[in-house]
Amino acid sequence: MNTDIAQLVSVALYTPKPAESVAFFHDLLGMEISHREGQSVYLRAYEDFYQYTLKLTEAKQAGLEEVTWRASSPKALETVVMRIEASGLGDRWTDRDYAHGRAYKFCTPDGHRQKVLWDLDYFEAPPELKSKLRNRPSKRPLRGVPVRRIDHVNLMVSDVVKNTDFMLNVLDFKLREQKIGDGGAIVGSWLSVSALVHELALMRDSTGSRGRFHHVAYWYGAQQHLLDIADIFAERDVRTESGPAKHGTTQAYFMYCFEPGGNRVELFGDTGYLIFDPEWKTVVWNVANEVDLEKSSIWFGGQLAKSFYRYGTPVVLGHSLEEIGR
Repeated sequence: MNTDIAQLVSVALYTPKPAESVAFFHDLLGMEISHREGQSVYLRAYEDFYQYTLKLTEAKQAGLEEVTWRASSPKALETVVMRIEASGLGDRWTDRDYAHGRAYKFCTPDGHRQKVLWDLDYFEAPPELKSKLRNRPSKRPLRGVPVRRIDHVNLMVSDVVKNTDFMLNVLDFKLREQKIGDGGAIVGSWLSVSALVHELALMRDSTGSRGRFHHVAYWYGAQQHLLDIADIFAERDVRTESGPAKHGTTQAYFMYCFEPGGNRVELFGDTGYLIFDPEWKTVVWNVANEVDLEKSSIWFGGQLAKSFYRYGTPVVLGHSLEEIGR
């Protein structure tokens, strides 16, 4: 697929409980710590090829710091930046971020901070982490149930149409699936730049807030691992929200949980389906219809908790997990 954006590189999150958040991703999800700098810790899954895919930074509130995308070539980077600047949402060039080269920072229409780059550092495994598989960047860890790679990010937005149009027309994404609600209002978009169903999802924020974070997803590739990590979470009182179950939208097996800082994390048991059709027609679910509402969210395995539609970070007054309930 020929798009100007090639892939999701990393997600940077804020956490008010940095030590506990790092322990969650390192000890339970088996991620490796690749770097520490100031109040930030950088981590990667064992099949992530770059230096890191997750950055955790201490802050008063949980939430999103930044999403990083890689352009498909140096020329594509310049092309994308021209379109971003023409949109009026550009910020500046920078080369000061750890393990990332020259990058252009910008915002979505809702204010989510992003950047796009070409140059970045690949992970070079030290001898103790070097895999005998030449196509695997590091050994599978022996901690918890280790995730394999970053999969996608989900952002909450006040206006799904405006933010979707930005991703399509400025960043060159493809619209794979979409949900419409009462009166035909668009309430969710699933977008990708590859054969994956999505590297990015946009969901309408029912609180009317702007720029909140819904979740980051890491991939297992095996449904059994969702049951394994669910068992571990239950023993250690990790708060889970929904699943293990299967989505109708994307057809993926999943589980939602919360890391100690309050950010939602999705664990993907498989890829869902892949898209190779160059003339793909967007799949539309009408969630004003009770059947579509139920089957698009959960194909089987229970139902999504109320918090799924209302909770995001930073937390809006009156919409904490305790106030929303299940």
